[in-house]
Amino acid sequence: MFKPSVRREQIAGMNIHYVNYSFDYFLDTQERLGFRSIELWCGVPHVWIDHLTYYEAAGIAAKIRAHHLEVRVLTPENCLYPYQVGAKEPEHVKRSLGYFKNGILMAEELGCKMMEINSGWGYLNEPREESWKRSREMLCALATFAGGHGVTLAMESLRPDESRIVTTLGDMKQMLKEVSSPNLKPMADLCAIDVAGETLEDWFGAFGRDLRHLHFIDGDPYGHLVWGDGKRNLGRLLGVLNSYGYEGYLGQEITDGRYFADPAAADFRNMRNYERYMD
Repeated sequence: MFKPSVRREQIAGMNIHYVNYSFDYFLDTQERLGFRSIELWCGVPHVWIDHLTYYEAAGIAAKIRAHHLEVRVLTPENCLYPYQVGAKEPEHVKRSLGYFKNGILMAEELGCKMMEINSGWGYLNEPREESWKRSREMLCALATFAGGHGVTLAMESLRPDESRIVTTLGDMKQMLKEVSSPNLKPMADLCAIDVAGETLEDWFGAFGRDLRHLHFIDGDPYGHLVWGDGKRNLGRLLGVLNSYGYEGYLGQEITDGRYFADPAAADFRNMRNYERYMD
């Protein structure tokens, strides 16, 4: 009988729900709970990036190595902060471009080969094609810049309440076609694809091994929850990954406020659920 499986190295812990704790506490917890990989969320107070520069990369890298962890994906905050790929005003475009370029430079310095991104969102009171055009132009520029620094951009779709640009599998296919860069690849967020009425099978069917990264979390379908707190079947979904030969990382983007008071307890439960499928 086929049993779904996952490698410990594939599970990439994230620090986004540790925002009320120090970065050292996050690293201590990840090491103690048996994580080996992390998707590094770049948000204050843990990792500071802005449109001017990035800060303390050498010190951050040393701390991560000391905890026997590796940064597999770097994720600049790009949903709540003022920077976005679909920016319109010239100064906003300039600063957003600088911000994401600094994320790429920080990823390179940390020895990380992948940076997460999305299409941005534009404005609701403008024709969609205008924000789409701006998003495409910035993605083209960032993909070219990333290629020069050995970094691949992994773009996720967003929910319709977050964006009017790339929110479906069809949107993703079209944007990737228009950007047409080997340095921009698709990734799937289980919340976004569930809300769109899509499945992991749909995304693997469309992209195969070009699907480079996942935000692999429970949900209902909204929410970014610890496994066991939503309605998704972890074993079945791991079986889908196995059937398509997926060897990439599973970013634990846990963002629900219920976990912010005790993120270590949330990660403990999450890892225990995964360990049922480890050899």
